Amino acid sequence: MITAAYQGTFGAHSDVALRAHFGARGEEVETVGVATFRDVAAAVLSGAARYGLLPIDNAIAGTFRDGYDLVAQYDLRPVREITWRMDHRLLGLPGATLAGLRTVEAHPIVLEECGRFLATLSGARAVPAADTGIAAGDVAKGGDPRVAAIAPPQAAERYGLVELAANIADHPDNFTRFLLVEAATEATPAEGFPRRTSLLFATRHEPGSLAKCLAALADAGVNLSKLESRPRPGTSWEYTFYADLDCDAAAPGAKVALDAVRALCAEFRLLGSYDVAGEPDAARRKAAPSTAVSAAPAPAAPANGQAKNYPKASRPTRPVGTRVRVRDVEIGGDTFVVIAGPCSVESREQLMATAVAVRERGAVMLRGGAFKPRTSPYAFQGLGWEGVDLLAEAGRATGMPTVSEVMSVDQVERMARSVDVLQIGARNMQNFDLLKAVGKTLTPVLLKRGLSASLDELLAAAEYVLAEGNPHVILCERGIRTFETATRNTLDLSAVPVLRERSHLPILVDPSHGVGVRRWIRPLARAAKAVGAHGILLEVHPNPAEAKSDADQALTFDDFAVIMQDLASIPAFDD
Repeated sequence: MITAAYQGTFGAHSDVALRAHFGARGEEVETVGVATFRDVAAAVLSGAARYGLLPIDNAIAGTFRDGYDLVAQYDLRPVREITWRMDHRLLGLPGATLAGLRTVEAHPIVLEECGRFLATLSGARAVPAADTGIAAGDVAKGGDPRVAAIAPPQAAERYGLVELAANIADHPDNFTRFLLVEAATEATPAEGFPRRTSLLFATRHEPGSLAKCLAALADAGVNLSKLESRPRPGTSWEYTFYADLDCDAAAPGAKVALDAVRALCAEFRLLGSYDVAGEPDAARRKAAPSTAVSAAPAPAAPANGQAKNYPKASRPTRPVGTRVRVRDVEIGGDTFVVIAGPCSVESREQLMATAVAVRERGAVMLRGGAFKPRTSPYAFQGLGWEGVDLLAEAGRATGMPTVSEVMSVDQVERMARSVDVLQIGARNMQNFDLLKAVGKTLTPVLLKRGLSASLDELLAAAEYVLAEGNPHVILCERGIRTFETATRNTLDLSAVPVLRERSHLPILVDPSHGVGVRRWIRPLARAAKAVGAHGILLEVHPNPAEAKSDADQALTFDDFAVIMQDLASIPAFDD
């Protein structure tokens, strides 16, 4: 039987990865957990284990320098690269809740990989542990439902824990690269897989020294797949580079190139060449690899079976629901939020009058369109960046956070500096480049349902934003296009309870766009609160007859006041 050492204890990612790797090869393995990565090296060199597993980098946390350094320091020989999907789950005792957590334990690197999720757990602090498996075991032994651990699903089964949340890494494609190393004195023969070579080198402090090294590799047709630097201890302005090359160092062209690099360097250490036997391909990136041990049951998926298209947006990921904080306003909590303002920003006077009026009557956020997508090219298109500046000014004057629509990728960065919530309009719900762009910001995103979009398509669109690392997504039902012509759109209020069941994201309703007729907005605003929406968006104008866009659906100040009085009499929705 093969023996392999790893840092941690049963249920750690390294342990699960080793079992899965050798199980897929039809080989039996006995995994040996040790306290530190240095102990992994010691176990291999002493003969206590045939192989050792050392991490070298992660898609989120970056390079693990200890892995490279230990291979160099102890003259270990890399045999194979193992790429492992880090399936992070939040595990707790039966009966524990997210709202009740006060401590979350995990390996420091894992805490870094799940930083955005942890930031949403108000009142819970992250505590480093020696390993994910140790953290899970400590939770089981401690018996405190206020304490949870981040660990792979196998740890839940091992320690009798339950999953409180799944898919909690900052990015769904969270892979770690490990090196399987041995102490053999002779090179392990290649097994027909692609080969990769790792090395450490330090250039001299001279102009163009790094460029010359890279040119030598490029001239030989050697692809550089990784390059990272750190200062050299005890020297000034000299750096050690970690490099991975897509080649075998023994290949004739690669050998010539490496000899040229060696001649240019103050220090050069070839760590070795190894098989790349675990590279994730397009198919494997969509699901976790199979494992040699059984996994804990996955959280229940929505009945329609489409949750695989939006794992981060689905309700099991965060059963208690997400609350998006926009300055001092919380959307998704117990308070029904009213966002109001003009359809279009037309002038300073119009906007300031509206902002003051809706604030005095109970609105907590200000909406206003600066860039207006219109069906006719001859209709008013908005004031553009002047409108953005006016909206920001009105928000500051009234103390209200602001919402405005962003139309294109090139607008995102500037808009995010000026408004508090970036709105994605119905026409752009499936503008995937735009969704990715707002996902790269941490500015909250208000995502409106497309004109003919299904609820699954809406949640899949939200997944684009979440997958880029932005957890602050608010859904909005604004009516869909049907055969009915009596109203501008058909306001689908049934979407609210369905979305609350399928997703943890807060949901707002826009009755103004839903019907497009002023006198019908009032009953639909009441219905939106009664059916469980977390808030509504309303269009309000000082003089609707003179509104430059959507005049028929704009409310007067008095109309808005009556609706606010109505809403006060409707009890909050109770799950």
